[in-house]
Amino acid sequence: HAWDGSWYLRAYDAAGGAVGSHKSAQGQIYIEPQGMCTMAGYGLSDGRARGALDAVHDRLLTEDGLVLLQPPYTGYDAALGEITSYPPGYKENGSVFCHTNPWVVIAECRLGRGDRAWDVAMRINPAVREARSEVHRCEPYVQAQTIVGPDGADPGRARNSWLTGTASWMLVALTQWILGIRPDYDGLLIDPCIPSAWDGFSVKRQFRGATYDIHVGNPEHVCRGVQAVRVNGKRLEGGLLPVFADGRTHRVDVQLGRNE
Repeated sequence: HAWDGSWYLRAYDAAGGAVGSHKSAQGQIYIEPQGMCTMAGYGLSDGRARGALDAVHDRLLTEDGLVLLQPPYTGYDAALGEITSYPPGYKENGSVFCHTNPWVVIAECRLGRGDRAWDVAMRINPAVREARSEVHRCEPYVQAQTIVGPDGADPGRARNSWLTGTASWMLVALTQWILGIRPDYDGLLIDPCIPSAWDGFSVKRQFRGATYDIHVGNPEHVCRGVQAVRVNGKRLEGGLLPVFADGRTHRVDVQLGRNE
């Protein structure tokens, strides 16, 4: 009921009309359901997730990040309310609403598309955006709630810094999905999804009473695919690191490659 043919609907209004449909004159595609449905695991096996994220890339990606929806609303609609009260390109009406961008980063990682995940993450990275500080006009060390979209009068300008959940979501997206170091009930899961240009990375993670000294190599320059894991020199089956809880540091070596 949520699939619209090429992406997921945003909602149904009180009268039962579809919101975020290709049949809509405005607000045809929204970012939230594309990221959320893929994060939740829907559409991974039937191609819908890939199609939805391709639609996001084709229709919502801008120089400044992914906008919330397209095309924006040009007048107030009582059935939709507040979202249509903002000018096009601002706030919920077609800005880069930064809070939603990490959802697509995570979703792209679920598909194994590390290059796209990293690209989206860096477009809203305040430190990277400092190169366009005369346009961004925001502190280079804090996320903004929104960045004005291409339909606004001053596209690329950050608005409402500090007032957002973006930082916490981006921390999860970067550490647990791009670096792929995710806490699990039974241990620490290692499943990186990185840009193919990376040779690898090293990181230390404190987890349940022990320190994990993790070194990931990427000799074949893939985005994803754990081939081998060794813990303290011993081969481990799978990518779930055990819980040591012994106060010691444990060396973890991971090799990525094409699993054929």
